[in-house]
Amino acid sequence: MIYRDFQDLKLSALGMGCMRLPVIGGDDARVDEDAAAEMVDYAMANGVNYYDTAWGYHSGNSELVLGRALARHPRDSFYIADKFPGYDLCNMPKVQEIFEAQLKKCQVDHFDFYLFHNVCEMNIDAYLDPRYGIHDYLMEQKKNGRIRHLGFSCHGNLPVLKRFLEAYGKDMEFCQLQLNYIDWSFQNGREKVALLDSYHIPVWVMEPLRGGRLARLSEAESAPLKEMRPEELVPAWAFRFLQSIPSVTMILSGMSDLEQMKANIATFRTDAPLSGSEMDRLLAHAQDMVRKAGVPCTACHYCVSHCPQGLDIPGLLALYNEHAFTGGGFIAPMALSALPKDKWPSACLGCRSCEAVCPQQLKISEAMADFASRL
Repeated sequence: MIYRDFQDLKLSALGMGCMRLPVIGGDDARVDEDAAAEMVDYAMANGVNYYDTAWGYHSGNSELVLGRALARHPRDSFYIADKFPGYDLCNMPKVQEIFEAQLKKCQVDHFDFYLFHNVCEMNIDAYLDPRYGIHDYLMEQKKNGRIRHLGFSCHGNLPVLKRFLEAYGKDMEFCQLQLNYIDWSFQNGREKVALLDSYHIPVWVMEPLRGGRLARLSEAESAPLKEMRPEELVPAWAFRFLQSIPSVTMILSGMSDLEQMKANIATFRTDAPLSGSEMDRLLAHAQDMVRKAGVPCTACHYCVSHCPQGLDIPGLLALYNEHAFTGGGFIAPMALSALPKDKWPSACLGCRSCEAVCPQQLKISEAMADFASRL
């Protein structure tokens, strides 16, 4: 297992994310506890020492299952991470109640790592609101040794990340980002990492395989990768890309079965970052994959002044491309939830005034209708 230095710790470069544990009968709330425990045991035996869970994973059962699985191992042999569930605004006044419950569920007296969960457009104002006292409470728990290292995860766009860092950056020790070779450009990953670098905050990675999408490439999509490294497995390319970014300390993978875990651990037995030419070819290929899946909007904004509904058409098309490429997911719905409904794609009248001035001659009204039907 490769290890990365973080302050005075040595963390396994691969961490076990516990959002996609094996389940029974396809029911996300019914974790197959025996299978999950077998995965934890295998991970521990093969050098993985970082385990990431959250309040809402598996309808609240991830913390319970992980706590029981890790309780069979010495407490000083692993690091456990949990998060305050600010993705639900109803939780904002409950930070103390939730934190105490999480410690009990995970069967620990402290969290090695703790995060503000999912900083995004929908909750940034609440996270920064001193009336809830979330930052102050978590800093107090850190002072008392019940949180060893405090950080945050972020699914928001670059302005949201900037706002959070301007408020709390001096107290943050790490940031968990959705990062992979698609999102390096698609979700401004490069700019987000550069911003974190300016604060000297290391990167924890979530969704390295983009929900499994980068493990399931078509033959045409995987062909350029096999040409560069014939021996490398397709999923390994996502990890090799991340091994090439100096800021990345921890790479979390939400593995759903033991075979996935064995394959990922085998990949992390070696540190094999990409060469400069491999990186250039991979990122060019990623952009080509995105273009083929979505609408090639250049964000020139000619359309915006011609929309009678005042829609942010380039922004909506970017979310549409996200939703189309991923085949669903929560990113686009989450971003839309921060907008008034009269600015959603469903508000499009289909008048095509925007299409009349679009230099790319995009069928914007069709994209808006398709987007609305997918939500």
